[in-house]
Amino acid sequence: MTQSVVISGTGLWTPQQSISNDELVASFNQYVQLYNESNAAAIEAGELEALSPSSTGFIEKASGIKQRYVLDKEGVLDPERLCPSIPERSDDELSVQAEIAVNAARQALGNAKLTADDLDAVLVACSNMQRAYPAMAVEVQQALGMEHGWGYDMNVACSSATFGIQAAVDAVRNGSARRVLMVNPEICSGHLAWQDRDCHFIFGDVATAVIVERAEDATSDNRWEILGTRLQTKFSNNIRNNFGFLNRADPSGIGARDKLFRQEGRKVFKEVCPMVAEQISGHLSDLDLPVEELRRMWLHQANLSMNQFIARRVLGRDPSEEEAPVILDEYANTSSAGSIIAFHKYNADLPVDSKGVICSFGAGYSIGSVVVKRVQ
Repeated sequence: MTQSVVISGTGLWTPQQSISNDELVASFNQYVQLYNESNAAAIEAGELEALSPSSTGFIEKASGIKQRYVLDKEGVLDPERLCPSIPERSDDELSVQAEIAVNAARQALGNAKLTADDLDAVLVACSNMQRAYPAMAVEVQQALGMEHGWGYDMNVACSSATFGIQAAVDAVRNGSARRVLMVNPEICSGHLAWQDRDCHFIFGDVATAVIVERAEDATSDNRWEILGTRLQTKFSNNIRNNFGFLNRADPSGIGARDKLFRQEGRKVFKEVCPMVAEQISGHLSDLDLPVEELRRMWLHQANLSMNQFIARRVLGRDPSEEEAPVILDEYANTSSAGSIIAFHKYNADLPVDSKGVICSFGAGYSIGSVVVKRVQ
């Protein structure tokens, strides 16, 4: 008999600082002016292209984003820097990424009515790790005061959280853990090219956490049984981050742009959205779950038009705000954390037996869907 597994608690940590579109545009346009003035001769000679200014209207039309939370506002808005200022810590201090992960984890533990001693494993699943090793998960494990068990890191870009949930479910079902903490500390401001008009508005910082455990052990007041998980990957270069340890091995530094986040947005929309809708529909069908019973879709929060397209394709009609809640207007794209933020903030109002799907999609391409039913 398959072990019944539930999500028994979630957590959300939000930075204190936020940046509105108006603030971001003012800073970016100052940078554009400085760049064009300092490179006037090369631009006039046709050696460089002049940069174009951004606008709040452009950002909101392109994405639906109105603001974002960040760890450091001053550095991002400095037109001569356009990058957060996050000082390195000594090896004896808790790392920044582990710190925000622990903040979200503690809230999730509280909501699940658990302590760190109740956990058997920690998974840190996010789009970028602060370091290659030691694993962030092991540092989080120590910071929580968890003296037993194990942890590891995983990266499937924006789908890391849903892939992490499946890994947690698998661990519980195969008996290697009774309870797993899956946490998503996303410091997206650190890997965004803030100087690029096409993407300078996309990301924000946040940390989310999910507790996955055996249904028979759960005691929280809000439990969601995991009816099924499904993962899919298909290689694409349309979303890419080439920053890594081998960069130092090529002193030529191929290309003028940095090696951090870049994407071909239109191609991503055209190729990914139908794949996501098809996966969700197929997943529901294989679980014998009529789409009419789907009360809510907690989708990856990357772009409002993408979410509306996917929900419309799955439901066969325009979704209501309640059926496909949006948080990216406030949080922007927080990579793997987006669908978890939506689930964390918009699930408590649903009655027992309500069914929904947590779905993420992104670089890879990668798609993960988790179908759930409220049981408490």
